[in-house]
Amino acid sequence: MADIFTKEKRSEIMSKIKGKNTTIELLFRKALWQAGLRGWRIHWGKHRVDVAFVKKKIAIFIDGCFWHGCPGHYKKPKSHKKYWIPKIEENKKRDAMTMARLKKEGWKVIRIWEHDVKLLALHGKIIRRIIKELA
Repeated sequence: MADIFTKEKRSEIMSKIKGKNTTIELLFRKALWQAGLRGWRIHWGKHRVDVAFVKKKIAIFIDGCFWHGCPGHYKKPKSHKKYWIPKIEENKKRDAMTMARLKKEGWKVIRIWEHDVKLLALHGKIIRRIIKELA
């Protein structure tokens, strides 16, 4: 199926998609703050870590289910497949390379799916995992 928008309109739509400070990121950082966790940096370093505890070398990425191909929630797009499917695969490859580089540099890498952040009941589980890593 071809894209229903012109190239210019699609570009305009895509330019409005946030790459930083998304609702999910803000929700996650609010949970960290409420748990009393401090000293983290956002969008840190050349790898653009979503949340980094630099002194403890803990890198946290919050991955969108569509953009990073969540095994449980990703649905292949119905239009513009020749663009989107390779794009998502490239994102997954870049994620793996970033994780490998950070681990090689001595970092602990935690990847959290968007759907886990959305489920407020899981905040405690995610936060406990981070507290354990910080100890």
